[in-house]
Amino acid sequence: MSAAIEGATLSAALPSAMPAQNQSPTPAAAPLHGLLGHLRGPALALVVPLATLALWHFATANRPYSLVPPPAEVWLALRDMAFGGINDDAFSATLWTHLWASLSRVYGGFALAAAAALPLGLMIGRVPLVRALLDPVLQILRPIPVTAWLPLAMILFGLGPRSAFFLVFLGAFYPILVNTVFGVRSVEPRLFEAASMLGCTGPAQFLRVVLPAALPSIFTGLRLGLGFAWVVIVVGEMTGVQTGLGAVIMEARQLSRTEIVICGMGVIGIAGFVSDWIVMRIGRRLLSWSPSHG
Repeated sequence: MSAAIEGATLSAALPSAMPAQNQSPTPAAAPLHGLLGHLRGPALALVVPLATLALWHFATANRPYSLVPPPAEVWLALRDMAFGGINDDAFSATLWTHLWASLSRVYGGFALAAAAALPLGLMIGRVPLVRALLDPVLQILRPIPVTAWLPLAMILFGLGPRSAFFLVFLGAFYPILVNTVFGVRSVEPRLFEAASMLGCTGPAQFLRVVLPAALPSIFTGLRLGLGFAWVVIVVGEMTGVQTGLGAVIMEARQLSRTEIVICGMGVIGIAGFVSDWIVMRIGRRLLSWSPSHG
C-alpha cells in the first residue's frame, strides 16, 4: 500500500520536475525570435558575397603585378570616385554625375519601352488581326542582339545620348512585350464568359478581366526589361557619350584602370538590384489580391 502511494506521488512529481522543452517561447522572448527570423534572410544573402570577397582577397594579395586589383584597392577607388580626395585624377568625385546620367537613360528608355510594349502586347494577345499583322515581324526582329543595332543607331541618331537611349529602349522592349502577350494569352476563357454574364463586354474586358489576370506576367516582363536595360547601358554608352557608367568603364579600359572598371561594374550591379527591388515591391503591392503574390 505504501509502495503504491509512493509510486503515485513520484509519477505526479515527474512532470513538474522535467524541463518543458516543447513549450512556446515566453512573450518576453517572442520579439527576440522574430528579430532572429528577420535577420536570417539578410545573413544568408551575405554568405556568398563575403566568401567571394575573401577568395578575391587571398587570390590577389601579395601579387603586386596582378592584372586584377585586390578588394581594398577597388574600395579606395570607389571612395575616390564618390567623394574625391584620394587620387585626384579625372575619375575623382565623378561617380554621382555618371550615375545620374546612366539612371536617366535607363529609366527613360525603360519607361518608353513599357509605354510602347504594354498596349501593343495587350492587342497582340487579344486581337487576332493585330497578332497576324505584327507578331511575325516582331518575332523576326526579336533575336537580333542589341549590339548589332549599334552601328545603325549611330547612323540614325548620331553620336551621343540619343543612340544610347534607343538601345536601352530596344533592350527593355522585347521582354516586356513577350511576357505581356503570354499573360494575355494565358487568361482563362471562363473569366470572359463570367464577365459577359455580369454585363462586362467589349473593350471593358481589357480593364476588368485581361489586365488584372495578366498582371503577374506583365510585372515579370517589367523586371526582365529593366534588368536588360541595365545590361544594355554599357553598350549604349559606347556611342560617344561623355558621361555615364558605361562611358567610365570604356575609358578606364583604355587607360588600363582595372579598379575603375570593377567599380563601374559594381555600381551598375547595385543600381540594377535596387531598381529590381523597387519594381518587385510595386508588383507585390498591386498584386496583393493574388494568393501567389500577396
